[in-house]
Amino acid sequence: MRFSDIGQQLRAYRLESGLRAEDIAGRLGVSRAALYRYEKGEVIKLDTVQRLAELLQISPLSLLGIGVEYYSRPVGFFERLRQLEETAEQILQVDGAVSYLITGTAYDAAFAAALDDAADAAGEAASGVRAAAEQLLGVLAARKRMQAQRRPGIICILSTARLAAFLRHGVGADLAASPAVRAECRRAAAQEVARIAEHMASEPMGLQFGLLETTEPSAAFTILRARDRASLAVNPFRPDSPPLAAAGVAMITVAEEALAAHQRVAETLWREASKGAPAAARLRALLAEFAAA
Repeated sequence: MRFSDIGQQLRAYRLESGLRAEDIAGRLGVSRAALYRYEKGEVIKLDTVQRLAELLQISPLSLLGIGVEYYSRPVGFFERLRQLEETAEQILQVDGAVSYLITGTAYDAAFAAALDDAADAAGEAASGVRAAAEQLLGVLAARKRMQAQRRPGIICILSTARLAAFLRHGVGADLAASPAVRAECRRAAAQEVARIAEHMASEPMGLQFGLLETTEPSAAFTILRARDRASLAVNPFRPDSPPLAAAGVAMITVAEEALAAHQRVAETLWREASKGAPAAARLRALLAEFAAA
């Protein structure tokens, strides 16, 4: 049992719960500083783990890193991904329209603008929506900073159908955005697809892309391999999902049989995927189709 792992999972589940640190600390009867120390890996008693699990409505085994972790809100899940990415040497992503860690600044700017519009449209709930958006953007920014510092190897398998939907709707497709911001979101999506095509054509070290034309995975997942462990994240959330969305449940596990089964699927899809210059040409043709529409 590693207390640093417990601390990381505690922080992710705290964000998942939507509770403030002071709320949790008050219910536990400890100071907020003590709660933050637990999150940083300070020794924590098992009875405190039990009380935290009851408060967060999860299994104590999940906090101990033994059971399967479940997340129904994007912010908690992305915080947990950030923690796993801190030590990952290889990240294998299957499906999704982009690999968020290597997206450009236009993607983040468009997402932030769409979140701002969504908050404006939320009426009396605007302050809560803005707070959730700020929290989510902070976690996403931290993930990108980690990527820039560590640069793990990334293998990304994308589908043409998902990329076409991304171009059609733009970044933040599920957010209520003004026509001007929606146009900005579509421009940002086109820039990202162009970036992916460039990566496919140039094949930079440590970054590999595969493009699926006919097969579309039924679920998106990521395998993160560190020096001493591997983790599987099954993910229903796009990186540009609304921060308070609860339209699915993400799962993280280290179970060997789950990892092996998903690895086999990824290997099959990688063999089917087009790569390099042919894949880049297909994406550029897709971009041309949308530009002409």
